[in-house]
Amino acid sequence: MQHQPPVTSYNLHSHIKIIMSSKSPPPQSCDTFVVLGDRTKGGHIVFGKNSDRPQDEVQEVVYQPNANHAQGSKVKCTYIEIDQVETTHAVILSKPSWMWGAEMGANDRGVCIGNEAVWTKLQGDDDATERLLGMDLLRLGLERGSTAESALDIITSLLEQHGQGGPCSDTQPGLLYHNSFLIADTKEAWVLETAGRHWVAENIKSGHRNISNTLTITTNMDRSSEGVKEAAREAGWWDGTSEFNFADAFNADDNSDGGRQQCGQQLLAKLSQGGEFSLTEMFEYYETLSRVFVATTDHQHPTAASMVSVLSSDGDGNGDGNGRPSCHWFTATPDPKRSVFKPFIFTHNVKISPHTQRSKDTRRSGPGQDGATVRQEGEPLPPAVPTTAGGGRL
Repeated sequence: MQHQPPVTSYNLHSHIKIIMSSKSPPPQSCDTFVVLGDRTKGGHIVFGKNSDRPQDEVQEVVYQPNANHAQGSKVKCTYIEIDQVETTHAVILSKPSWMWGAEMGANDRGVCIGNEAVWTKLQGDDDATERLLGMDLLRLGLERGSTAESALDIITSLLEQHGQGGPCSDTQPGLLYHNSFLIADTKEAWVLETAGRHWVAENIKSGHRNISNTLTITTNMDRSSEGVKEAAREAGWWDGTSEFNFADAFNADDNSDGGRQQCGQQLLAKLSQGGEFSLTEMFEYYETLSRVFVATTDHQHPTAASMVSVLSSDGDGNGDGNGRPSCHWFTATPDPKRSVFKPFIFTHNVKISPHTQRSKDTRRSGPGQDGATVRQEGEPLPPAVPTTAGGGRL
């Protein structure tokens, strides 16, 4: 086999410049990715996300323990109330402080989910109607799903039942979008992309995959909602005879965010080409992308928080078994190139630092749950301080 030269931050940065040189200026958007066990050191799955959000918003890291719920009880999401389930898993979430849902997170079963805003041809005035946010669907998938596929089933069922909608910011009512998701566990991953209540999903068993703020599933659909093809044909977005391409049919005509997704895809391919991708390459990936894409805190949509998870191939995600537990790293602060990633492992009686959460006495009332709201205009972003007691945790 021909020896591959080592990948360095310098040549990766040069690689970004080459990729982007023929494209328009890079869009401001999030990045979510996964590298499967055949490309990683030790066969573990590595998952991660950068979350870009409005500048006037705090993103906090919160822990919710597993819980049992009374039959017939309800759960209040950001805008609407839905039926609660009997049992919910313990979750660690990185979330805008004003909303109930989350941008990214993990549960004690070894499931991780990150979401992306996408803009589709089905968007319209009706998107302002308060339903479930994509971030609510993400949290519900983590609280109720024991595997990546079961989380997929939960999210798509709730999407079809309740729909998605409502402002995705409490200070920018016009911020409305549909959602895509990357869902991973210790064995596989799923990409789920939506347009209104329609959806398609792609199963990822090997290699790597990433999503940004554009639809990426073309003809390689493993599952889909009933009627998605008919909706595209009736709208004139598919001729009904050629092979159905979901992204071509439903991506908004003015969507220009494919360049960022393609760049991330090529960088993942380069870093994982030797089958030795690890936490080191993961942080290098973030550092390199941040030189071009990550918006600093003075930007209108800065990178508010970042997450990296190593999902152990020989563990169950929560440290109860004999195998290695999965470990989840969060910045709990903006701008990953200036932040420290702080580890969290699900263990019995786990606690996290209160410094990763919005302080109770500075919250103001709003649509978010758990007493959460955004900070006052002009208020600086709060610091995150890790604790050292117990197993690795925030």
